[in-house]
Amino acid sequence: MRCTLLLSVAVAGCGKLGQVGRAPEFSPLEGSSQNYAMYAATLPEDLAASTPADDSSLWEAGTESLFGDRRAATRGDILTVVIEIDDSAAISNSTGRSRSGQQKSGLPEFLGIPQRLDEALPDGASMAEAFESKSSSTFKGSGNVARNEQLTLRIAATVVEQLPNGVLRIEGQQEVRVNFEMRELIVTGFVRPIDISRQNEITYDKIAGARIAYGGRGQITDMQQPTYGQQAADILLPF
Repeated sequence: MRCTLLLSVAVAGCGKLGQVGRAPEFSPLEGSSQNYAMYAATLPEDLAASTPADDSSLWEAGTESLFGDRRAATRGDILTVVIEIDDSAAISNSTGRSRSGQQKSGLPEFLGIPQRLDEALPDGASMAEAFESKSSSTFKGSGNVARNEQLTLRIAATVVEQLPNGVLRIEGQQEVRVNFEMRELIVTGFVRPIDISRQNEITYDKIAGARIAYGGRGQITDMQQPTYGQQAADILLPF
């Protein structure tokens, strides 16, 4: 077990050594769901008959026409996701509990029997005070949570799948490299075509099952993280 752990840590460290003196690499788009959705054309469910007049009409329903709807609707289309998070919360909770109990029992007089028993008992013992018990417990707890999050971003996402009920599954990924630091923004989820605005935009609060990740990788991020040995020690050491 120990050898396996050390080997895993060594392999992870060697992977990082390959990036020494080099900027983080961009994630390849080839083979991703977005790339497949753009290059793989879907087959139409039915083929409608067209006439030469359809191509010359200003009132056709295509996206290239003058009055066409340019919102994302099918696989491979692109729309803009607007992320504006301004969230704050404060929670304070306290709990207190106290309990005490006392019991005392004895048999001072009963037809002279207790007095006779007292003669057979050790010195200091008496049936008048058979037993006495006391108990008490006290508990106090308190907790406070305060957070403030602000995030304003815009990202282009691709429709990677059109579900049978008309809902669109979208995926978006954005990478910006500045010197030796890569900033990454990823968004996925499900949207309704009716929630897409005329500007071909949708806000994050209208995305079902939204998964939004904003972070980075590079030299600055590595310095903000503890080393592999320290992380392993934090997990394995019991104290």
